[in-house]
Amino acid sequence: MISIVKRHSFTKSKPFTKAPGEEAARVKNQAYRMAMLFDFYGDILTPRQREFYDLYYNEDLSLAEIAENYGITRQGVRDVIVRAEAAMTELEDKTGIIRRFHKMREQLGELEGALSEARRLSERRGQDEDLERQFARMQEILSQLKQE
Repeated sequence: MISIVKRHSFTKSKPFTKAPGEEAARVKNQAYRMAMLFDFYGDILTPRQREFYDLYYNEDLSLAEIAENYGITRQGVRDVIVRAEAAMTELEDKTGIIRRFHKMREQLGELEGALSEARRLSERRGQDEDLERQFARMQEILSQLKQE
């Protein structure tokens, strides 16, 4: 006969608690991630996926509310949304467009900081109109890139 010894009781352990605000930050990050996916890849979705995704994430309707409005089950709505998320996530994993977008925004911020520092150093050493025109042109290009 084999005896089994229970070394740890998983049911009597202390409940896991998150730091205050951690759950809210996670939800906010998740909502931001879903919005970015939809903005970049929403056009690849079927009209039904796009509609359900928009209602769920942007209009804040529950699965039950969407299901009732379309005459299908809550699970059916969830399946459509999960497939939409999977398709967009897979495309992002393959292309990395959102990741590159964030990297580019970060680099534009660094360029803007370097330009400001160069302008400050130039002003300390004396005014040069040609240099100021070039700084203004660089600032204009940076502003245009940030808008795109």
